[in-house]
Amino acid sequence: MAAPDGRSAAHERGRAADVTGVVVLSACAVWSLISAAGRDARPEGVLLAVFAVAAGYACGRICGTLLPVAAASAAALAALALAVASRQGVPGATPGGDTPPGHTGAAAALLILAVGAACCAAAAARAPLLRLGLRLFALAVVCVALPLGTPAGFAAALGVLLCSLAAVRMRRRTIGLAGLALATALAVAGSWGVAEDALPPGLTVAVEGQLTQNRVALWRDALALAKDDPIRGAGPERFAKLSPTAQQSLGSDGQPHSATLQQAAEQGGVGVTLLGAAFGWLLYGLWRSPRSTPVVLSAGAALTGLAVLANVGNALSFAPVTAGVGLLAGLATARLPGGSFHGEGRPAEDHSTGEAGATARIRTP
Repeated sequence: MAAPDGRSAAHERGRAADVTGVVVLSACAVWSLISAAGRDARPEGVLLAVFAVAAGYACGRICGTLLPVAAASAAALAALALAVASRQGVPGATPGGDTPPGHTGAAAALLILAVGAACCAAAAARAPLLRLGLRLFALAVVCVALPLGTPAGFAAALGVLLCSLAAVRMRRRTIGLAGLALATALAVAGSWGVAEDALPPGLTVAVEGQLTQNRVALWRDALALAKDDPIRGAGPERFAKLSPTAQQSLGSDGQPHSATLQQAAEQGGVGVTLLGAAFGWLLYGLWRSPRSTPVVLSAGAALTGLAVLANVGNALSFAPVTAGVGLLAGLATARLPGGSFHGEGRPAEDHSTGEAGATARIRTP
């Protein structure tokens, strides 16, 4: 009699996360229209990003239920192929100007997603040789980041791989997800501290040396626009017209290269809140996921790495990246075949235990 109850609980958890996602994504779309009303603004980019996340999430949920390992492996291969192709331009990207600014950030984001998907596939695989092969593939993706000229992508992808390996030994996902949320919050606080010039002088100089003074100036322009209209912001896609730094920079793509500061400048405090709610929804969905803890934490590490990267770049401006975010989240939150639940409190059923876990289930009366 316990099995049906557990299955019903898993369905209820999944339903709550799905409803939350619908509400948050709908609010993001509606607010972009509200902030653009009565202005020479273009909310199409925000609407496209919302649609890409929703479509990727739905596809990931379906494919993850039918073929969990194969779907995640295919997603990793596709992300790697797009990252390599990004030298000639990311498909679906529409940057302004003659040069393709931001493609390096897009490549780094795609590599992070590729490593995350490969680690999810490895954590879900039962055969030891298949798990090893997928881990080695993830390591190969990490090594590809350096030839592509994305040191930030290399560091973030390596961090995702190490977190995935550490997650194999974890039995409680709550602590891991809380740590990932804290890391993201610290990254956001750091970027805002730089924009406000609130960090110690020595640290500010070091950060500016890594980010370049031009990017810091863009951040400060974004913060100034946010202060002018803290509720609605200046309107979607208006930063390029209102930022003196963007207008004076050669080859500028007209973006502040920070997702949170761009939201603050163009959609105000409500936009920043909705962006945080969207990330919180992804973590909430992972916490409620019926998948094993190693799968959940591998996906969470990849999404956190991407969030940190987007906070200092414009990775989320590319449709393949936002679609990949939804796809990875969908794969990591898809229901298991047969409706079984591998959440917290059920470590014996984690796929990460491989043959030992399967033997334990067979012997259980």
